[in-house]
Amino acid sequence: MSTKKPVVFVTRKLPDPVETRMMELFDARLNVADKALSREDLIGAVQSADVLVPTVTDRVDAQIIAEAAPRLKLIASFGTGIDHIDLAAASERGITVTNTPGVLTEDTADMTMALILSVPRRLGEGERLLRAGKWTGWAPNFMLGRRIWGKRLGILGMGRIGTAVARRARGFGLSIHYHNRNRVAEDTEAELEATYWESLDQMLAHMDIVSVNCPHTPATYHLLSGRRLKLMQPSAYVVNTSRGEVVDEEVLVQMLRDGELSGAGLDVYEHEPKVNPELLALDNVVLLPHIGSATLEGRIDMGEKVLINIRTFFDGHRPPDRVLPQLL
Repeated sequence: MSTKKPVVFVTRKLPDPVETRMMELFDARLNVADKALSREDLIGAVQSADVLVPTVTDRVDAQIIAEAAPRLKLIASFGTGIDHIDLAAASERGITVTNTPGVLTEDTADMTMALILSVPRRLGEGERLLRAGKWTGWAPNFMLGRRIWGKRLGILGMGRIGTAVARRARGFGLSIHYHNRNRVAEDTEAELEATYWESLDQMLAHMDIVSVNCPHTPATYHLLSGRRLKLMQPSAYVVNTSRGEVVDEEVLVQMLRDGELSGAGLDVYEHEPKVNPELLALDNVVLLPHIGSATLEGRIDMGEKVLINIRTFFDGHRPPDRVLPQLL
């Protein structure tokens, strides 16, 4: 490896231990102000760095990649999702892309389970009522929610996170159902007592709660389409901690407003950080600001993966979390 440290451009502020190590190992250009970069800023970054470390909010599209200097050899994304990077454009330029899989599984599954509990029991609505000073005391029919014990949970996407959600949900007495591109291993199915549905349409029609845990790709855009949402029972709930683009949000809002669905728990939105104003006006939803993976431990683990990917790449070896060129 060359004795000259590679220039690493980091688009957002990372946890202090990660940034300290980044500065020790590389010629790191940090975003101390932690402000989202403009397109012009991103173009400047890819023209001046050997490595770009973007986050899920940075749209590294084909036009930005086309502006990259020949020295840019690695995009080491801080996050699991890669839908914000144009992989085809990166491949054409011979740029390696890495991500940080696996470290956020338990944190995101915890948040998913929290929403599964919160929405049927109307926790968000109750908290808002209490803070507004409108609680007048206990009454037999006050704030009646729905029991989750014995209900059917349909998991859309039975990968690492979906499986971790299923393990938690079993402890709360939910029966596990799932739809996935491929059926999971027999021993996993047996452990979770999970029922596989080859037809997503049929699964949706029979579930009490649907949890969206698949990644956003061109194939999963609006996978939970308006037509499919209409298949669900009016008593059912939707929980999404994956990506907002997987769900047709406009139809979801309309159904929640009109009583065609009982409620929703959302940590992600189709046009985030913008949130549909109609969602904000609904009582039967719990809304979170994309914090499913937001733990200090998780963010540090992500940073460590980024560091390892960069070091391994510049040591002349294959980074452990490479998504390009192997996926194309």
